[in-house]
Amino acid sequence: MLTLPAVTDLIDQLATQMRPHVQPDTVLVGIHTGGVWVAELLQARLGLAVPPASIDVSLHRDDHHLGNGLKSSGRASQLPGNVEGAHLILVDDVLYTGRTIRAALNEIFDYGRPARVELAVLTDRGGRELPIAATYCPHVLSLPASQSLNLTRAADGKLSFHLSEK
Repeated sequence: MLTLPAVTDLIDQLATQMRPHVQPDTVLVGIHTGGVWVAELLQARLGLAVPPASIDVSLHRDDHHLGNGLKSSGRASQLPGNVEGAHLILVDDVLYTGRTIRAALNEIFDYGRPARVELAVLTDRGGRELPIAATYCPHVLSLPASQSLNLTRAADGKLSFHLSEK
């Protein structure tokens, strides 16, 4: 049986990795929904004055024909008014195929051209279909394609990972 690490420990490790590289004007951009939850906690741990932005990638998904696209989170992307020349760190919970990250980059570039975009994830589960890698990642595991790793948030705000069969 696979033992999953505590999400709070992963967020602490992720903040430690990121701390030397963030500036006061660095903007965290969480992907709905799990990435937004992680970005909110990272913002507090990193002491960033700029609140995290959020992004909904549903309109940029390339898998509409599989029934995965156009499932909006119900929240519009909330990016800074001007991303031109900004240092953005895209935040997500799990890196898998890379397709969500590609869609997020497309959405970001609809708002302008940042100076730099980095990627921070809690865990990389392998299985990449696109050449995308995280800049910051405290945990790597290998899962079969038949399993899904999901971040959930309890009513008290506590985050945890759960494995499920697809």
